Amino acid sequence: MFSPDGKLVASASDDKTVRLWDISTRNQCEVLEGHTGWVKSVVFSPDGKLVASASSDTTVRLWDASTAKQCGVLEGHTERVNFVVFSPDGNLVASACKDKTVRLWDTSTGKQCGVLEGHTDDVNSAVFSPDGKLVASASDDKTVRLWDTSTEKQCEVLESHSDWVRSAVFSPDGKLVASASDDKTVRLWDTSMGKQCEVLASHTGWVRLVVFSPDGKLVVSASDDETVRLWDTSTGKQCGALGGHTSEVNSAEFSPDAKLVASASSDGTVRLWDTSTGRQCGVLEGHTERVYFVVFSPDGKLVASASKDKTVRLWDTSTGNQCEVLEGHSDWVRSAAFSPDGKLAVSASDDGTVRLWDTSTGKQCGLLYGHTNWVYSAVFSPDGKLVASASKDKTVRLWDITTKTTIEIFESGYGISSIKFHKDGMHLHTSEGVLLKSRLHSRGGNQEPAQPTPFVHIADQWVMYNMKKLLWLPADYRPRCVDVDDTGKKLAIATCSNRIIFISIDSPILPPAYLLPSSDSSGAVIAGQGFLTIVQRLKL
Repeated sequence: MFSPDGKLVASASDDKTVRLWDISTRNQCEVLEGHTGWVKSVVFSPDGKLVASASSDTTVRLWDASTAKQCGVLEGHTERVNFVVFSPDGNLVASACKDKTVRLWDTSTGKQCGVLEGHTDDVNSAVFSPDGKLVASASDDKTVRLWDTSTEKQCEVLESHSDWVRSAVFSPDGKLVASASDDKTVRLWDTSMGKQCEVLASHTGWVRLVVFSPDGKLVVSASDDETVRLWDTSTGKQCGALGGHTSEVNSAEFSPDAKLVASASSDGTVRLWDTSTGRQCGVLEGHTERVYFVVFSPDGKLVASASKDKTVRLWDTSTGNQCEVLEGHSDWVRSAAFSPDGKLAVSASDDGTVRLWDTSTGKQCGLLYGHTNWVYSAVFSPDGKLVASASKDKTVRLWDITTKTTIEIFESGYGISSIKFHKDGMHLHTSEGVLLKSRLHSRGGNQEPAQPTPFVHIADQWVMYNMKKLLWLPADYRPRCVDVDDTGKKLAIATCSNRIIFISIDSPILPPAYLLPSSDSSGAVIAGQGFLTIVQRLKL
């Protein structure tokens, strides 16, 4: 997580520490020690003066970011603390805990100023409304709850759902909350009264997601019942049942002017819908497998779709015609995104790569590789100078799109399935609770240049060289972690069988080979033509 001025990064770890890092030198500045359990979440205050951390040791701790000294131990929780967040003005911290509570803390005194009790199961997250007056919490108890931050009292239990709540979102003005559930409904809640406005109950399958239009007047929901539905937020009435898909709908998105909705389905199509009439105005056919994701360009003139067929496709929203097929990935494409100016697109794939594309020509203009497992998501920074990518390899990577190199790697304890910049340009949220907050920095001055992207990486069960399969690894040699030297030709693998193997590449053109164990623990035999050298295999 970045400090607001972009000069520091704070990291949270299972080693029970929070660490501060200097972006310009990439050196560790401080180790914030005090927690006695895993640190689950870390966040800077809006002014960058404080750091808050949440841990499995049941505490939240406050740290002075300038001195790295602990300035508060916030005790009161009785179980693992899952999440911590500052209010927009920085005066409060909210923490969400396995003990079924949300707690509010005064950052100036470090004292608890509210215990928000009512949930009957783990509380997974909490979020402040845009004006900071409310907190919404989401729980395994199938409810969304609203809390008044000034009185520390529960406003309302939003408990009409009869199954897990998949998502809950504030409207752009903060007056409404929309929730989507496995009970096949979308529900709208009035945040000022803390009451349910409407039950949007036309779906016949699980509701996967709900999205407000940019002006907050409409909501779109996507469901396993093969439909997309439009709802008027002022009346709660359905204003469009967008039927036509023949399989579950995986993604839905409003155009920037809210006049269109694009939906992506496992039936292999993207469909466009007119929000004023609720009618389908385009079936975008061309993909040969399920479509996972759809997104509009900033000007609304293009749609990009990402598919299991290993392609990204660009479509003209005015004609519905396919403009370009972006080919190059060798496995499923999970997501796509446009740069802020719409001139570039970025795609993330199970082949372990992130790719950049020129939207005017459809040509690939950048190959970003370094991830060692599937890449689920990639997004541009608000200024378009960086790309952030999230992977099953438990890392988020920041890439400089000019040099096509990794400039930072942020590690998590789990595979990271999604990543998104907040519209204010300072927050980066991932599926595993990692929050990166940055005024995105430029590389310049006397900073050291980024290291070149390695030519060697691990993808699934293979050592890959220049994106081609080189060496198959049997089960005992599957990596726990991997490192590549600066030349990109030497690989160290810490394996699941508690060994370390070192691989050196002797030729730029290599046939596929197979790694077989030798009779002792000091070497290995390669079945193939011998272009690889196994330097050593060490038993730990």
